[in-house]
Amino acid sequence: MSRILARENCFKLMFEYEFLKERNELSLFNLTDTEDLTEEEKELVKQEYLGLIENNEKIEEIITKYLKGYTLSRIYKVDLAILKIAIYEMMFSNQQTPSKVIINEAVELAKKYSTEKSYSFVNGVLASVNKGEIDGKTAN
Repeated sequence: MSRILARENCFKLMFEYEFLKERNELSLFNLTDTEDLTEEEKELVKQEYLGLIENNEKIEEIITKYLKGYTLSRIYKVDLAILKIAIYEMMFSNQQTPSKVIINEAVELAKKYSTEKSYSFVNGVLASVNKGEIDGKTAN
């Protein structure tokens, strides 16, 4: 299963969500109705997207807790979408992906879609979240 491709499609949906602040069924259909994704991956994208929206407020609280010198409104929407996906996967998802893998793939998304400095910002926030929220729990 191409978890990376599924995550990337989920990222695109969340990036759009950052602007619309509502679920877009048409975009969800368009991004999951592709031959590049297996049925399992399509279902994963749907579950993750709906879970992200359902837990959006909690995820934003977690991000805010670990920001240093920033507010949510100052974060590039691309980076915010990436952070939300990674935090959701680390803390709320049923997937059993190790946190280090999630963080690494989030950094790769930032390198691909954001600015030159964004990947280090994303890495720093996620490492702090992982250390503060995940370590000490029975998690990834």
